[in-house]
Amino acid sequence: MALAAAPGCLLAQPHAEEDRDWGVAATSVLRRPPYTAPTPTRIPGGNVLTTMALNQMLKSEARLWLIDVASGDGHQSVAGAHWIPGAGHGTHFLDPLQSLMKERLAQLSGGDLSSPLVFFCVNAQCWLSYNAALRAIALGYSRVFWYRGGIEAWRRAGLPIVRVAHERSLDAPLPESKN
Repeated sequence: MALAAAPGCLLAQPHAEEDRDWGVAATSVLRRPPYTAPTPTRIPGGNVLTTMALNQMLKSEARLWLIDVASGDGHQSVAGAHWIPGAGHGTHFLDPLQSLMKERLAQLSGGDLSSPLVFFCVNAQCWLSYNAALRAIALGYSRVFWYRGGIEAWRRAGLPIVRVAHERSLDAPLPESKN
């Protein structure tokens, strides 16, 4: 799925603190609330994407699953993303949410553990996408990406966003993919 950059798009520079290093150590343990706090600059077992890298990846990958895990009742999101609110919550990898996540990711990926999955939420101070990416890594997905800058960085770069509605909660079936 390729997205064209909007006129005036500024991809060459970092956006919304997506490259800021707060000195937070990477961890392979799920963060508990509060979920809004400075995040690490790397994720064990996964890869961190900048806005520019994600935009390039969208142009080159035939199948790429964008997964928005922000909370709320609806918001603006990256065009083409699947919204799975609640995916970044929970306390450990053996909780009921992990098995729901396993089912949802299998639906998206067709069970292909090598499918590229990109997790994001609001911004670089949102742990929900970090947690969701860790969940996917724990499930055995080999191409897990964390888009640290999230919706805020995407918007500031002038890239396409769309309104998402609260219709894709973790326990609801996924709509058919347009990819």
